[in-house]
Amino acid sequence: MDIAALSVVMNQSSLLQAAGLQVMSIAKDQAQTDAQNMVQMLSQSVHPTLGKTLDIRA
Repeated sequence: MDIAALSVVMNQSSLLQAAGLQVMSIAKDQAQTDAQNMVQMLSQSVHPTLGKTLDIRA
């Protein structure tokens, strides 16, 4: 493999990694916003004990 082709492959790999990290960052920010909105909605609930416990089963 020549140097030019190797450079192109390395740059494409770097670009894919950067794009993946950006998508993950956007998803993390969205999840944080959703969680904050949920906490705010639960704190404004008519029932003060609503949302204090959460049972989750997989």
